[in-house]
Amino acid sequence: MGSLMRSEQMVLCQLFLQSESAYSCVSELGELGLVQFRDLNPDVNAFQRKFVSEVRRCDEMERKLRYIEREIKKDKIPVLDLGDNPDAPAPREMIDLEASFEKLENELREVNSNNEALNKNFLELTELKHILRKTQQFFDEHERSLQADAQEALVHQDQLEQQQQALHLGFVAGVILRERVPAFERMLWRACRGNVFLKQAQIDVPLSDPVTGDEVWKSVFIIFFQGDQLKTRVKKICEGFRATLYPCPESAAERREMAMGVMTRIEDLKTVLSQTTDHRHRVLVLAAKNIKNWFIKVKKIKAIYHMLNMFNLDVTQKCLIAECWCATADLDKVHHALKRGQERSGSNVPSILNRMATSQKPPTFHRTNKFTKVFQSLIDAYGISSYQEINPAPFSIITFPFLFSVMFGDFGHGFIMFLAALWMVLRERQLQAKKSDNEIWNMFFGGRYLILMMGAFSVYAGLLYNDIFSKSINVFGSSWSVPSGVYFFNDSVDNWLTSATLEPSPYHLFENKSGRYYLPYNETTSSFSGSPYPFGLDPVWAIATNKLTFINSFKMKLSIILGVVHMMFGIWLGLLNHTFFNQAINIFCEFIPQVLFLSCTFLYLVVEIIYKWVSWSAREPNLDTLTGCSPNLLIGMINMYLFTGGQYNNTLDPITHTNYTCSSANPLFGQEGEFVQKFLVIIIAVCIPWLLVPKPFLLWRRGVSKKTSNRHIQAEGDIIGDREEIIHHDHLQISDSNDDAHEEEESIGDIVVHQAIHTIEFCLGCISHTASYLRLWALSLAHGQLSEVLWSMVLKIGFTMNTGYFGAVVIVAAFPFWACLTVAVLLAMEGLSAFLHTLRLHWVEFNSKFYKGEGYAFEPFTFEHLLDDTPVE
Repeated sequence: MGSLMRSEQMVLCQLFLQSESAYSCVSELGELGLVQFRDLNPDVNAFQRKFVSEVRRCDEMERKLRYIEREIKKDKIPVLDLGDNPDAPAPREMIDLEASFEKLENELREVNSNNEALNKNFLELTELKHILRKTQQFFDEHERSLQADAQEALVHQDQLEQQQQALHLGFVAGVILRERVPAFERMLWRACRGNVFLKQAQIDVPLSDPVTGDEVWKSVFIIFFQGDQLKTRVKKICEGFRATLYPCPESAAERREMAMGVMTRIEDLKTVLSQTTDHRHRVLVLAAKNIKNWFIKVKKIKAIYHMLNMFNLDVTQKCLIAECWCATADLDKVHHALKRGQERSGSNVPSILNRMATSQKPPTFHRTNKFTKVFQSLIDAYGISSYQEINPAPFSIITFPFLFSVMFGDFGHGFIMFLAALWMVLRERQLQAKKSDNEIWNMFFGGRYLILMMGAFSVYAGLLYNDIFSKSINVFGSSWSVPSGVYFFNDSVDNWLTSATLEPSPYHLFENKSGRYYLPYNETTSSFSGSPYPFGLDPVWAIATNKLTFINSFKMKLSIILGVVHMMFGIWLGLLNHTFFNQAINIFCEFIPQVLFLSCTFLYLVVEIIYKWVSWSAREPNLDTLTGCSPNLLIGMINMYLFTGGQYNNTLDPITHTNYTCSSANPLFGQEGEFVQKFLVIIIAVCIPWLLVPKPFLLWRRGVSKKTSNRHIQAEGDIIGDREEIIHHDHLQISDSNDDAHEEEESIGDIVVHQAIHTIEFCLGCISHTASYLRLWALSLAHGQLSEVLWSMVLKIGFTMNTGYFGAVVIVAAFPFWACLTVAVLLAMEGLSAFLHTLRLHWVEFNSKFYKGEGYAFEPFTFEHLLDDTPVE
């Protein structure tokens, strides 16, 4: 809890590593993941560093592995992920890895090239087979048509024979993509002016493209023409449409003989292709077993050399010098890691780890686990806490789900949310192993413990609100009772009581079908038993006519109480920061006036609310002074700032005991409280200049004193002057990160403007932030009303039907619709809305009271992120 409350104490270390053991030492530190290296060569180009050639070799190995990975995915071979985490290979093993990857890549490329050539040959033979088959059908149809024409014209047989001998047509045959046939036919007709005859037929089965492997649909065509000019023109058109032409013999015997040869070659090619595919598959299966580990090894090697590029070489070129941030508590682990690295490398020279004294701002490092990580992430999204600043994360573990539950208080909805998060928690190992790419799922799964807490707190808030899917449960018995024997004028049914307003006042409003009546307080007409409901809200309020009036007033005041307490807690946390950093000026010039300002304004309002709840009773009014009316807090606050006191001004008809009127100007504490209120207003007025003036003046005086002391130091001599120059140089290096020094160097005008903005922001923020906490009441009201509307407009319809089985059918039909809307609207949308409002209350209203968030995160060199980013899944 200590490191979560404040960041770990960090130390800047200097490492001296021998060139032979530097690789192994950095590898061990990467496995440990506890040091953040600094770049000692920020001005050196990435291509001019010492180990740039090794990084390029790693890039080349990654390229080869990505090629192998694509081939594995192309064959849909599963990659086994056993969760292994191999150590980073030694530098001498890098050569073996390169040779293995080179051999595997060349083998795959050769196999793919041969396979592509075989597939192309197979495609050509397949197309030729279809051409021979289809052209034979064309010629057979043509011969049958000629025989039919000859039988019909036997008289002109001699003339036909002469025409056939004189007319000799040439032809070409080939295949073309099916979608290009219409355009191809039009182009032939136009270019050849109708002097060619085209015959085409579709291939019934799809063919495989040898390059892409996609299925394509093609058609066989044969074109008849006469003359060499048309032949040349037809071939050019075929070439333009990327049609493939094949030789086709003129005689049927030659075509049959060629077809038989083609079939034989196709069978031989199928055998060769099968053997080639099996060999390729075996190679890829072996690669799939190791490619995960190969990726990890290469990434580790690349990360190590990237870190080594950030180091400096000493004068002898035999030692590497590095600087790193490390937690003080982890120095022993770092020492052991360096020792293991030295032993792995076989070096006899130990590595040296020295602490460095520096004034630079260290990084912020909070140790978290799987439970606290999500809460820390919410705070880091607002801003990384300054070094050893109070961290709001441990407090948000309670306050965040609690404020969420105030807005989302429903037992049923909270229980569903709790069960969903509990399922993710119980099965987190199996779900983590799947490594889903769905960002929305990963976001919900990462916040499973936060959702679990929000669901549990919502269940508790739902019990307090006595709200379960907008319905209330009577567990302990209601403390209210409606008088059943009250009637008016006569005993007719029309005059019996139909509703009653629940109000523990001396006069109760009852209503029947004849009108509204006021009855004075006595034992027979009182509807309140005098003892409150044991736990939570009385269930009778669910059916009361003044339900919203009571619940809104209660939740509004509760929101103010929670908001003021939350903000006051934030201000007191600021005191811990001021004390820890020895900022006495901030304690006396910021903390004390801030506490007084908030206490005299809204903490006093909280006291009034609680005092009114506890001490003010309407059950026993004073009929002489009519002091039983509770005062209006808003009017009382206005009177407080206007210095106008209130007085009792209530009226009652003494004869009929009706028309009982309460004055809103009744004082809460009586006439004696006016002096206290005036004193509080005076304190408020004093706090504003208290925040504005003293701190700039004290900072200015401290700056003047420092300049005076610097002048005395400069006059002491050359040696002291040299020392001052060194100190000044160190101060310039850290001026960007040292806030105190930055404040001291500011001019008086900048300090005054900064403090004026801070004062205005705090004073106005107290008012606006207090009003902002009313969102707790508003979101709770909206959630309750949406739930009630969804119940009454969907599921209640079936329960109110008096049609027997038909009502049950309606309930069964409406339940899925009601359940889907409940999950989509009330759990998802309303839950997200309540989450965002809770996040705003923590970021703006709470954190602004003490949290600066001006630090930078501790980003250690670790191989853990490399395992998560491995592309193979």
